[in-house]
Amino acid sequence: MAWNILLTIVIVFFTLYFYFTRKKSSKTIAKFQQVCQKYDYDNQCIEKKANDEIIRSSKFTSIDPQDPNKLKFTINYYENCRTMYDVLPQGSELTIDRKCLGRLNESKTEIDWISFDEVIRRNKYFGDGLIHIGVEPKSTFGIYSVNSPEYTITEHGCYRHSIIVIPIYETLGSNICAFIAKQAALSTIFCDDLKRVSDVLDCAFEFGGSLKHIIVSFVDDDNQFSTLKSKAELTGLKLFTMHELETLGEINPVNDHKPHPDDLAVICYTSGTTDAPKGVMLSHENIVANFSTIMYHLDEYHLTSKDTLISYLPLGHMFERVCEAGMLAAGGKIGYFSGDIKRLSDDMKIIKPTMFPCVPRVLNKIYSKVQENVSSSSIKSWLLNQAYKAKKSQLSNRIYDNDTFWDILVFNKIRKLLGGHVRLIPVGSAPMNGKIIDFLRCALGCHILEGYGQTECVSAATVNTIGDFSLNNVGVPLNACCLKLIDVPDMNYWVSKGKGEVLIKGSIVFKGYYKDPKKTSETIDKDGWLHTGDIGTFNMNGTLRIIDRKKDIFKLAQGEYIAPSKIEDVHIQSPYIMQIFVYGDSFKSCLIAIVVPNFAMVQEALKNRGKLIDINNNDELRVDQDIRDFILEELNKSSAAAKMKSFEKVRDVHIHPEGFSIENGLVTPTMKNRRFALKDYFKKEIADLYSKLE
Repeated sequence: MAWNILLTIVIVFFTLYFYFTRKKSSKTIAKFQQVCQKYDYDNQCIEKKANDEIIRSSKFTSIDPQDPNKLKFTINYYENCRTMYDVLPQGSELTIDRKCLGRLNESKTEIDWISFDEVIRRNKYFGDGLIHIGVEPKSTFGIYSVNSPEYTITEHGCYRHSIIVIPIYETLGSNICAFIAKQAALSTIFCDDLKRVSDVLDCAFEFGGSLKHIIVSFVDDDNQFSTLKSKAELTGLKLFTMHELETLGEINPVNDHKPHPDDLAVICYTSGTTDAPKGVMLSHENIVANFSTIMYHLDEYHLTSKDTLISYLPLGHMFERVCEAGMLAAGGKIGYFSGDIKRLSDDMKIIKPTMFPCVPRVLNKIYSKVQENVSSSSIKSWLLNQAYKAKKSQLSNRIYDNDTFWDILVFNKIRKLLGGHVRLIPVGSAPMNGKIIDFLRCALGCHILEGYGQTECVSAATVNTIGDFSLNNVGVPLNACCLKLIDVPDMNYWVSKGKGEVLIKGSIVFKGYYKDPKKTSETIDKDGWLHTGDIGTFNMNGTLRIIDRKKDIFKLAQGEYIAPSKIEDVHIQSPYIMQIFVYGDSFKSCLIAIVVPNFAMVQEALKNRGKLIDINNNDELRVDQDIRDFILEELNKSSAAAKMKSFEKVRDVHIHPEGFSIENGLVTPTMKNRRFALKDYFKKEIADLYSKLE
């Protein structure tokens, strides 16, 4: 014990010496202090009466003077940026160093940048090349590729001629790709490599005859390319390299077919958990309004030409697409990660992003890693706790600072994992544990903003306000939309009691589902309100909290309604649980669950109890009683903390050593549980669990 105290004194002494004698500059950590105190954080969202309804909106959403019952939405942040066609020219006017898109070099030691001028020139050539080979303006164009500079050049080449972009998830199966290609009548598909070209050719006969051209960006095997080109010709298709197409466009220039704000820009197919994917039709105005309203919301902390975004979340998701569009319009830079998620931290150290779009799973892993690193040392745990308390005190005064004594001693190591320059982390796609957000705000010294939305409103409809550190909410309405709640009698949610289904209206609401008027009318009512299917309530300070899901409900044997997503969202907040699938049978009286634990955290916790487990033996992990008991204990704690009803509590669990993944078909590309697939995959385990409980 004496040695521990002595070591602590030595660490503190040298840290203090370093802190007070060092120069106030560093190449690895960007330093800043920001004080956020000018906003009324107790009254962020206001009620307005429009068309005899009480709705919630941003303070910056005004009443239309021509119609007092009509709201007027602000949709353009930049005067000359009204469509996606305008994004790159707008950014080119604002950029300082001309750098636009960058990728890691072959040795993965530095970034090779492409300038705004080159990106604009190349997307012009690419777009003109499309017209030259017969692609019609306003036709549909598929992009089947990982994130890359070529992806973005291709996308904006399409906007040159009002061609509608349809992103195809790189991880979707061939049957879903064929469904999208056939329904959307794709005339052309862009692929990033020859493997994907081969995949397209293998199922081209299922596309319905609309496909005419395939374009590939990278050719690493000339012989394979020749073989695939011959195969394409035999099926009536033409295969081009991206370079060939750009050359055709360069020597055969045509006038641009500029889009109108109301024209379709993207048809983004949502990853359904049960049904076939639906094509969400988004206009140029929808997308520009979404990133514009976020820029307004960020106020003085908005994106600038000094910012850099790391592109690693799939561009098939509108969340990432909106982040990148906003960055380009601001004249900022986009650096593309290497493609290996295990290298993400290494890539960030090279790219040095200032903006790091995230899903909760990524931040949960960062948090878990930090906790793992200190759990074996009482001194480290004590220091981390003291550092957190000190920084938390600063946050209570609305001060962001990453250059304190505790940053030097503890937190800078964490910041360096993200490249040392991150100032803004938008979080979307799933609920986030408030305690983890609170900790990471202290540790990273940057703005972490949680948002809420869905593809049907582009990406975000609500976002946390800069400087508002209240937890467990998804912020306030952006100024391009308004929200209201409606009663859900079947679930006993009533607006009179402050709870109901969340409805959204405004310039970010989509145009409908492609070739599906029935589902469109079920989702957008006659007054233009988008019915989200999410249950929400507004907190006293005007922020929205999502509390339930309308569609994911079933009954147990006694007739109690169960919302499994709501229960899963509670339990996934535990650092000991990576993934969970809650299941209930209508002929049974209780719930069971399939759990993928965070085995490293569980191992450490059990070790502290004097129990050792081998986390490398999958067969043992499945049946280890200590792990099962520990996870059940954690589930019970979470249930109690959330004040769940007795019938909402999980009674037994099966421990699964391998994650639910897109590859094994158990989750969607946005990492949502595929319930029917999970039920079928674990039908034996489910039967065994219920058999034990009988």
